[in-house]
Amino acid sequence: MFENLSDKLDRAFKLLKGQGQISEINVAETLKEVRKALLDADVNYKVAKQFTDTVKEKALGRDVLLSVSPGQLMVKITQEELTALMGGQATDINLKSNPSVILMSGLQGSGKTTLSGKLANFLKTKRNRSVLLVACDVYRPAAIDQIKVLGDQIGVEVYSEVGNNNPVQIAQNAVAYAKSKGLNTVIVDTAGRLAVDEQMMDEISRVKDAINPDEILFVVDAMTGQDAVNTAKAFNDRLNFDGVVLTKLDGDTRGGAALSIKSVVNKPIKFVGTGEKMEALDVFYPERMADRILGMGDIVSLVERAQEQFDSKQAAELQKKIAKNQFNFNDFLGQLQQIKKMGNIKDLMGMIPGMGKMVKDIDVDENSFKSIEAIIHSMTQEERERPEVLNGGRRKRIASGSGTSIQDVNRLIKQFEDMRKMMKMFTTGQAQKMMRNMPTRR
Repeated sequence: MFENLSDKLDRAFKLLKGQGQISEINVAETLKEVRKALLDADVNYKVAKQFTDTVKEKALGRDVLLSVSPGQLMVKITQEELTALMGGQATDINLKSNPSVILMSGLQGSGKTTLSGKLANFLKTKRNRSVLLVACDVYRPAAIDQIKVLGDQIGVEVYSEVGNNNPVQIAQNAVAYAKSKGLNTVIVDTAGRLAVDEQMMDEISRVKDAINPDEILFVVDAMTGQDAVNTAKAFNDRLNFDGVVLTKLDGDTRGGAALSIKSVVNKPIKFVGTGEKMEALDVFYPERMADRILGMGDIVSLVERAQEQFDSKQAAELQKKIAKNQFNFNDFLGQLQQIKKMGNIKDLMGMIPGMGKMVKDIDVDENSFKSIEAIIHSMTQEERERPEVLNGGRRKRIASGSGTSIQDVNRLIKQFEDMRKMMKMFTTGQAQKMMRNMPTRR
């Protein structure tokens, strides 16, 4: 995400490399490039100008420490102002009522229905909420079927009424149903249009008045840039929504919506969609996003994702198996599946400081795990548990069964054995002993 913007900002800051001090001339040159980068990212012109004016004022008013270069200082100030521009800090969703009612709004094609499913899954798994999804899009063909499929996928009940084309009535009945069933969260998916029109605005306004939602979220496609901001303003003028959700942030996003929307409508971005899976919804942290835009990575989010997937009890049991050299292909497959649940591999690599630039031009194939999984699934239970029995005949059978070559099977087994030795070495402390016994230079 934001790869083009990150590259252009990086080039802008290089203008200050080798400079001994901050001056009005070199700051002006740098910020001219920063402004161009923001405008290319489809950031609102007034927002871009105000942003660079603020950075310039702070840069010229701040002393450069001997240990900090002018370039480093400019990056720090820009990071602080990017964070402020996107809202400063994360803003939580309002879930104080029982049931808490969340109204979803947005244009058709913004990913609103899918996002409703992702939000239901997020609240169910991470906030321990009992959720009811409500199908109030009675116009788009298959919209009700789509939300029912999503509900089945995440194990959340979907409320719909066959033959009723009155979304206001459906929403009211759904809230009453949730109360009767003791469900504490209701997510109402409403109809969208291809453009803002009076009929759509009037309808969603009536739904809002009828159910008095605790939270109104505006869902917007992050890839639409400045158009997204204009649409957000139109919706906010009528609905006075509480927050924004940016979808498709894993795509070729220029960044204009994320950087402009808070400043234009004065409403926080609360969530971001980062992939197609139901788990691909993250709380929006302005500071972490600013770090990623500037190529600093996002280790905190990476660790949080890992903690969500890795169970401490399982990890302790796994460590014992590694120490006894009992780590097998079943364990390896389990770890692989947990990594996949963390999200897009290229996105995860971009969270590591410095890695974003290294992998930006590399096509990380999300299907690369499939051949590994196919090979392991083609093994018998004994072969998975005791890799040492994998002789030539067995390997040939596994290659045939998995649709891979004997070379692919041999390569995976060798990599697995090398990894197993390395893991055992670090678990038993052999690596530390080797380091202590290494001769030191005098």
